[in-house]
Amino acid sequence: MSPDAMEHERKTGAVMSIEKKLIAVFGATGNQGSGVVRALKANGQFKVRALSRDPGKYKGPADEVVAADLERPQTLVTALEGAHGVFLVTNFWQEGVDEVKQATAAIQAAKAAGVDHLIWSTLPNVEVISNGKLNLPQFTGKAKVDAIVKEAAFAHYTFVVPPAYYQNFSGQFGPQPQPDGRLSFVRPIDPAARCFHMGDIAELGHIVTGAFAHPDETGDGAYLPLVGDFLSFNDIVDSLNQLGHRITFTEVPRAAFAGFFPGADALAETLAYFEAYTYLGPGSHDDAIALANRVAGRTPTPFASWARDNFQLGMASGS
Repeated sequence: MSPDAMEHERKTGAVMSIEKKLIAVFGATGNQGSGVVRALKANGQFKVRALSRDPGKYKGPADEVVAADLERPQTLVTALEGAHGVFLVTNFWQEGVDEVKQATAAIQAAKAAGVDHLIWSTLPNVEVISNGKLNLPQFTGKAKVDAIVKEAAFAHYTFVVPPAYYQNFSGQFGPQPQPDGRLSFVRPIDPAARCFHMGDIAELGHIVTGAFAHPDETGDGAYLPLVGDFLSFNDIVDSLNQLGHRITFTEVPRAAFAGFFPGADALAETLAYFEAYTYLGPGSHDDAIALANRVAGRTPTPFASWARDNFQLGMASGS
């Protein structure tokens, strides 16, 4: 073999020997996890392992799929074997779920597996923010896991904060026909209150990928919110009407709204929190948003741009 050929083989072998770091993604079939898998694959720096309760049904682009059930901690040992990083999300809306219990099991399994970087999808602690006046377990339950992540003492750990999904202002969650024929958002909230930190949930994966790629900037407990827009209901309606829709907003008292449908009072409680404190809570979030966008390498899509291509009336949407 010639010296040139030997040198080529040496360099090629060195490159091939550098394996991509493996990232294990919980909730790989859900709104957050599926976007994380897509973004990690598109980035090209990582090998992606989708974690699913039913791996035989997984159809996504992950490099591999492994069985993992947060209700069965014994399945998590194998699921996280060899993982450099873990993206962890739990589903409050799954019947019978104890998010703190599930997340704790996953965190313990990740620590035992030697995971270097854990990213937890969290939300603000409404119980603390409101001094116990408001009860949003879907927020506070996730927030209580933050301390468990910190105490686990991973080499790197990061918190990502999903937004109020654009998708949840469309379709079956969007404006509905009224007796007078109008399409209207009917909610117990001041439509002028600018309080919604919003975004396309499919884009959360860009921030997660950026966090894994830049642990020096994000891996010491940084909070990275996805925010494509910060709007009021008036802003939302104006944006939609500029696209040619004819939509109004109707403010109703909470007592009346609570009887509209099962779960309406819980939604009213959520909106009361937003109106009083905003989605992300009091204080400035500019630095955290800027860091999230910087590591993601992009600015999230504004609501009007998303709505131009995705807004639907009266059809089911993702949550």
